[in-house]
Amino acid sequence: MKIYKPTTPSRRGMRGYDFSQLAKIEPLKSETKGFQRAFGRNNSGLKTSGYRGRGGSAKAKRSYREIDFRQDKLNVPGEIFALEYDPNRTSRIARVHFADGEKRYILAPLDLKVGDSVITADQAPLKPGNRMKLKNIPQGSMVHNVELKPGQGGIAVRSAGSGATVLAKEAGYVQLVMPSSEVRMVSEECFASIGQISNPEHHFIFLGKAGRTRWLGKGPKVRGTAMNPVDHPHGGGEGRQGRGTRRPKTAHGKITGGRKTRNKKKKSGKFIIRRRIK
Repeated sequence: MKIYKPTTPSRRGMRGYDFSQLAKIEPLKSETKGFQRAFGRNNSGLKTSGYRGRGGSAKAKRSYREIDFRQDKLNVPGEIFALEYDPNRTSRIARVHFADGEKRYILAPLDLKVGDSVITADQAPLKPGNRMKLKNIPQGSMVHNVELKPGQGGIAVRSAGSGATVLAKEAGYVQLVMPSSEVRMVSEECFASIGQISNPEHHFIFLGKAGRTRWLGKGPKVRGTAMNPVDHPHGGGEGRQGRGTRRPKTAHGKITGGRKTRNKKKKSGKFIIRRRIK
């Protein structure tokens, strides 16, 4: 972590990343591309997520790094050439140079170093960065970039500092304790990478001022009680008033707060052994 001196009011208490351990090189051209931000709108231009795309987010241009979440180069060893910063995600990424000459980006686990060797195989050494099937990973190991369906590619446990723990194996399924404390069954044929995701100190970041939040594309979120009745069910009234409705509601009148929102008919519900602890 980098702690700033209080040279200005916004600098007081500010904490940021320490980039001293990362490579100061340009990203791979073959694995980068430009992308257009959605700003919280769908393909019809309608707002589907509020308070996004404000301030300087349009000016903070950055290239998108194509991350190899599938890691489908089986039995081809690769060497970690560099650990890099990715502005599009909270974790660090690793540039891998494979023995056949191909270069790719993968999510960098904790304790991965430049010069280390990584490989994807049905069975591989139990070291950070290696990827193998869940049935061959011993109990108690921590994994990341987990597939939920065989061949789908890693879609779970990908944010900074997160990791899932292999709990038990039974009847062709492996029980994983997810970062949310949920216990889920995953097919033993699914692949997962060994180790915990890098940059665990991400949650200690203190932005220090509202401007840095605007740079990230997040606008100020207005309370419903501060709005007019036409804009929100909680709005209106003289001074501080009660919300005027028995249950708290969203701006669109949907009941919220303290109720389960997961669809009971969702097919993947049968794989959840224990819901997350709130």
